[in-house]
Amino acid sequence: MNQPVRGAQAVTRAIALLKRFDDRHSTWRLSALAQAAGLHKATAHRLLAALEREGMLARDLRRADLYRLGPEALALGARAQRASDIAAASHPELEVLADATGESVTLEVPVWPDMLIVDEVLGPRLVGALPSIGTRWPAHATSTGKAILATLGADAAAKAVGRRLRRLGPRTIVDHAALARELAEARRRGWAVAMDELEAGFAAVGAVVRAGNGKVAGAISAGGPSERLAHPKRLASLGGQVRLAAARISETLGWAALP
Repeated sequence: MNQPVRGAQAVTRAIALLKRFDDRHSTWRLSALAQAAGLHKATAHRLLAALEREGMLARDLRRADLYRLGPEALALGARAQRASDIAAASHPELEVLADATGESVTLEVPVWPDMLIVDEVLGPRLVGALPSIGTRWPAHATSTGKAILATLGADAAAKAVGRRLRRLGPRTIVDHAALARELAEARRRGWAVAMDELEAGFAAVGAVVRAGNGKVAGAISAGGPSERLAHPKRLASLGGQVRLAAARISETLGWAALP
């Protein structure tokens, strides 16, 4: 008869604690988390302390009684995502795109109302890009988010981003009607733009990646300083390159390439 591995119960309990963190519960207090996981408070406290030491959890900087997922958890999730089909298919194209454009490029997936960066390749230029793996940004302020939103109907897009559109940069679109017009233009072009919307001085172009069944799997972007990308010819050229790279990734995943 197989005997349980020593310490397996502690591992199982620690995993149970980690699984309680989701989009609805990004932070937990000790007592509430212990109750939700069905653990004694003292047991939960010991496990949380161990997870915190390993970087899997972190305390809120302003409220020490609140726990949230730590940097190691984000890194682990990003590594798992990179092992998925879309990440495996995308990474070679990200490298080619970064080299061809000189900009930093990302692969992002929707975690509404945000976009989650799951892979990136930094461009060779000294002035780099804002994003990093594991970062989440409001979809309405990103080129990738707008590219995906443009594939949805008006009601679905509005539901995905929520009623309030938060301002992040000087040109963030915070009006739903204005966002709808922007999405219509992105549909027409086949790529979306975020210019000084995520942060002042940062611009990016994004295009959708589709899975073999035709459903949106994510989006890729190329971005850098606004002053480098603002010229219409530069922007159009970059948009075409990103769109073609996304089409090649989609083709690798089994979806017919865009014309």
